[in-house]
Amino acid sequence: MTAGMSHVRKRSGFYAWRRRLAGAVALVGALSMGTAGAAPAAIAADGPPNQWYLDAMRAEEIWKSTTGEGINVAVIDTGVASTPSLKGQVLKGLDATDADGETTDDYTGHGTTMAELIAGTGQGGGLRGLAPGVKIIPMRVATEDFKGKSHAWDRSVAIKAAADSDAQIISMSIGGEFLDAREKEAVEYSQKKGKLFFAPVGNSAKKGNKPEYPANYSEVVGVAASDRDGQVAETSQHGDFVDIAAPGLDTPFWCDETFARYCVGNGGTSTATALASASAALIWSANPDWTANQVLRVMFESAGRGDDWKPGTVSNYLGHGIVRPNAAINRGIGKPGDPDVSPLTNERTTSAGSADAGAPSKEGSGKDDASSPPKSGAEGDGKDTGKDTDAVAAGSAKDSGDDSQLGLILGGVAVVAVLAGGAFAVVRKRRTA
Repeated sequence: MTAGMSHVRKRSGFYAWRRRLAGAVALVGALSMGTAGAAPAAIAADGPPNQWYLDAMRAEEIWKSTTGEGINVAVIDTGVASTPSLKGQVLKGLDATDADGETTDDYTGHGTTMAELIAGTGQGGGLRGLAPGVKIIPMRVATEDFKGKSHAWDRSVAIKAAADSDAQIISMSIGGEFLDAREKEAVEYSQKKGKLFFAPVGNSAKKGNKPEYPANYSEVVGVAASDRDGQVAETSQHGDFVDIAAPGLDTPFWCDETFARYCVGNGGTSTATALASASAALIWSANPDWTANQVLRVMFESAGRGDDWKPGTVSNYLGHGIVRPNAAINRGIGKPGDPDVSPLTNERTTSAGSADAGAPSKEGSGKDDASSPPKSGAEGDGKDTGKDTDAVAAGSAKDSGDDSQLGLILGGVAVVAVLAGGAFAVVRKRRTA
């Protein structure tokens, strides 16, 4: 029941930019979004879903300090519908599907879920966003579920549009196994524009565990999924592309494009990406003079870590740890540091986020042993060890919903870029303590 929204037509500059690159690369395959596990449990749309992670993350305490006001988040996904929970929360966006150039309505329910997880007000029994003061800028792209007449879609158009928009944060809860030269260029452009970019590492840990894009680009924050106990989700992919983690299991989402009811299950790294983006929005709202580098550095330093987590290490399963915005906002954990140095690569950038040097290697850089996941995702009380009352782990907050799982993101093929001289290559992020 997607209602009408205010939309804008695609700017001709985006099309021209894409056409100029068309001769350099060829698209193979299509972006897909897959499901995993049994059918999820459905709950009525007028019954508030159990959002256990809001209590675990002490959202009510955070909201006394900030709700994310003043921050805009560009959601690159399947579109955003005007649900009661998003009334007044959605700004004009962009349709990059080549369908009609003007609608950003959601054709699966996935993008709307992500928007509500970030900025929902909870009205009409909908989801309460972690950062309800945030405004959403929808950037619609096509996946394999898109039923439009044209198949000529391009994520790079949406990313570049997001970089040129008023959004400080880009949240993209979709991806694929193959990189795209144009997408890589757009991602680099977004960094030059000072944006903070989050993307899921993927839900295929048991199905090849191949690096996903855009999370594997050095300019993008790769987000893993954790469960109620602060453990990495079994389906969440692992590797040196994981930078941080957020809750992703036993979470609610719109079942489909009819927006008749929510389901509960494995939102996976899609949900985790939205919650990580919302966490960044809260921290940035509380510190509006910071750069993207400083916001991310504080996110890393305030993240929840286990008792056995060695200081100065980065996990291949949970990255720097599980997002903990309350620790950063109300307890002052984490130092913003140099505004011009990226905590992802430890390379100097300008204050606007542009890289002064080429993309660094992510290999051989002080990460911890990747052979097994950390025992816990809960962090110490501001020290290197010990439990934390703000920890994301919430084992006591039992969910009466079904334990069945639904993996909302990723899937088989995406876009691969092939240059005339051979396959386009990208180097990974450098691990830094």
